[in-house]
Amino acid sequence: MSTTAVTPLTTADAEALVTAAVKDAEAAGLTVSVTVLDAGGHLLAFRRDDRAVLISGETSTRKAYTALQLDAPTADLVDAVQPGGLFHTLPTALDRPLLFIAGGVPVRRDGRLIGSIGVGGGSPEQDHGIATTAVRALA
Repeated sequence: MSTTAVTPLTTADAEALVTAAVKDAEAAGLTVSVTVLDAGGHLLAFRRDDRAVLISGETSTRKAYTALQLDAPTADLVDAVQPGGLFHTLPTALDRPLLFIAGGVPVRRDGRLIGSIGVGGGSPEQDHGIATTAVRALA
């Protein structure tokens, strides 16, 4: 069995993600906050547009954390926390900053989870699109 090392998410990668996300948001006329976490959940980059609503900073960070911890886009998890859903009790069962609103996306390299990005400030669908565009731009 061989193991192949995967290059972790770097600060340069994180800045590239933020730049791509901000560029996409600006093109759409949106003011957002963007958070990038490494695989350990540590903050690598954060930017909040001066005009973005203050809570967008918190939501972008929680979306990134949720996407990282569950290794899935938060857009794919929204239904799972509804009554009867697989993760219905998860948001209240843990004392952690999970947020099940679209806008958080895992970042992978060579198929391995290396971090995540979260975007807040637009509609959930807009935030998800911006985060997804940024991840694609990194590849």
